[in-house]
Amino acid sequence: MRRLFPVTDQTAPAAAPAPGARSEGRSEAPADLVDREWTLDELAEAYAYPAPLTTPGTHATSDAPHRWLRANMVSTLDGAAQHDGRSQAISSDADMRIFGTLRGLADVVIAGAETVRLEGYRPARARDAFAARRAADGQAPAPAIAVVSASLNLDFSLPLFTSPLVPTLVLTGAAASPDRVRAAEKAGARVIVAGDGPGVEPDRAVTALADMGLVRQLTEGGPRLLGQFAAAGVLDELCLTVAPLLTVGSAQRITGGPVLPDPERFALAAVLEEAGFLFTRYRRI
Repeated sequence: MRRLFPVTDQTAPAAAPAPGARSEGRSEAPADLVDREWTLDELAEAYAYPAPLTTPGTHATSDAPHRWLRANMVSTLDGAAQHDGRSQAISSDADMRIFGTLRGLADVVIAGAETVRLEGYRPARARDAFAARRAADGQAPAPAIAVVSASLNLDFSLPLFTSPLVPTLVLTGAAASPDRVRAAEKAGARVIVAGDGPGVEPDRAVTALADMGLVRQLTEGGPRLLGQFAAAGVLDELCLTVAPLLTVGSAQRITGGPVLPDPERFALAAVLEEAGFLFTRYRRI
């Protein structure tokens, strides 16, 4: 892996010697330009959340954001977010290391119910590589998983609900079935109402999570949920892996839903590369 952007002292190639200048030996290439496997600490530094982050109650007296919602998605060159219904086929080992790093930094991972079902979500696990960093930031040993579901049509017998290290959260609307709410709570999940109707309102969802101290937020989609977050203007950052693959077909893009009246502009923050995969970060302007 090597860094392509931003250009820093570590990424800028050494200046060529002046014509006729005496060479003092071959200089080493800057560390970030060498194509090598990055350590998890290096990835954690590259993907660190903005600091400091504050709770909503202190936001009024602070310039720091009260929470930060980033998305992590993968797409092929022709815009497919999945192949045969899953994202694994268009991923890579480096992509999965970044996937694990983003989880290792987050307070909460937000996912739509369909994605939870299709991708076979399990509880997030504690990882030694991130233990000291999480402890220093006052985080739980592992991020909570927050499942967004209007119907609560979920299998509450799965390990995601019965044996998580951190209790699983379920975000739903006020019109959710009381029987399904009780089933979720009986399984050990914490139900959060974040909408007045059957569904979840994105701004209320991220605020409710931040009110619980879960300010480092990560969503892994799927496309419909990410589209809702983007349309509501609550998405702060997109971590997008561009895979050097073509799938053709009619697979979903990374977002789904109604077209925005005006496209929302994001600024490029960083680009890493490995084996033709581009690992990009964009921040909302």
